[in-house]
Amino acid sequence: MFKPISLYIGLRYTRARRSNHFISFIALVSMIGLTLGVAVLITVLSVMNGFDRELKTRVLGMVPQATVSSSEIITDWPKLADQISKNKHVTGVAPFTQLQGMLTAQGQVSGIMVSGIDPNYEKNVSIIQNHMVAGNINALKKGEFGIVLGKQLTDALGLGLNDNVTLVLPEATPSPAGVVPRFKRFKIVGIFSVGAEVDSSMGYVDLYDASTLLRLPDGAQGIRLKLDNLFLAPQVTDEVIKELPQGFYGSDWTYTHGNLFSAIQMEKSMVSLLLFLIVLVAAFNIVSSLVMVVTDKKSDIAILRTLGASPSTITRIFMVQGTIIGVVGTLTGAVLGVILATSISNIIDWLNTRLGWHLFDAYFINYLPSYLRWQDVVTIVGVSLVLSFLATIYPAIRAAKVQPAEALRYE
Repeated sequence: MFKPISLYIGLRYTRARRSNHFISFIALVSMIGLTLGVAVLITVLSVMNGFDRELKTRVLGMVPQATVSSSEIITDWPKLADQISKNKHVTGVAPFTQLQGMLTAQGQVSGIMVSGIDPNYEKNVSIIQNHMVAGNINALKKGEFGIVLGKQLTDALGLGLNDNVTLVLPEATPSPAGVVPRFKRFKIVGIFSVGAEVDSSMGYVDLYDASTLLRLPDGAQGIRLKLDNLFLAPQVTDEVIKELPQGFYGSDWTYTHGNLFSAIQMEKSMVSLLLFLIVLVAAFNIVSSLVMVVTDKKSDIAILRTLGASPSTITRIFMVQGTIIGVVGTLTGAVLGVILATSISNIIDWLNTRLGWHLFDAYFINYLPSYLRWQDVVTIVGVSLVLSFLATIYPAIRAAKVQPAEALRYE
């Protein structure tokens, strides 16, 4: 069977056991370095993609993507909601009234941001109904003063479904006994768990109950928007505000969580660059190993030249050898990286459970997410293969310049 002489000899050199074990060791180190670099780069990028996705789907699925508010209570908010929903980028609208306070129960106290909502509208802009672990968001009824809380918050307060909790507002109320804070007892009618910081800081009550508690007319402070593209939030908010009468103002997620998103993007870019340098160093190791091989094989090169092998044939022989190191290292690293990327979340969860670690409690989500994007894998593999191939050019050209007479003089 016909084989190109350069491919045949290059493969033979790769499979053969070299007399110089140091050269073999350097070639092995180059391959292992390339494998680890590719594997770590795929795994870390998948984790960064996971954080990015969780921010978009979980955190931004609970907090408002964009809001339109007024300094006055909007009593005819259904009409305003219909007008806003005509924007082509708005996929859902819901009224809201917000208040801050403290929850107290069984001697425990915790700060909270409470949103007054209409359950029938809220499902159009929030993912809360998909993450209820007890009760139901529809249990919020007008005048019944029910409340829906996150699981982290109820666990911290030692509460469960149907327990009572007291909401204390930072507003003073005159009484015969003096000035006392305003407070109201609520019944827990639902518990949600998103797996993010909102589980410990957010609560929901009925829209009418929120207005009653704040002693405001029946209505809403603003309209919450859900968009078809998160990154158009500032633009869409401006468009909506321009179409409304004076007195309305807008806000969007870039004001509340934009810094977090920007930090993740910057960290992803910097980590990718630093890990890419590992792949680059491994590729340069291929240069050093091939230069040593060329030095070790000078007599073989001279014999091939005297038998009629052209300089281009010699070049291709060593390019084949270096490329094989790059291909094997890259593909092995890609397989290892894909395996790690798809299982790293389970591995960290197992370690947290077995060793009692709490590695991610301080972050906006309390676990390690991972999202493998195949386009990232293809890009990393492609760049690694190109670098490996480029690393073979100099040693291969150097091999082609070996002069037979000089190489065989002392043989």
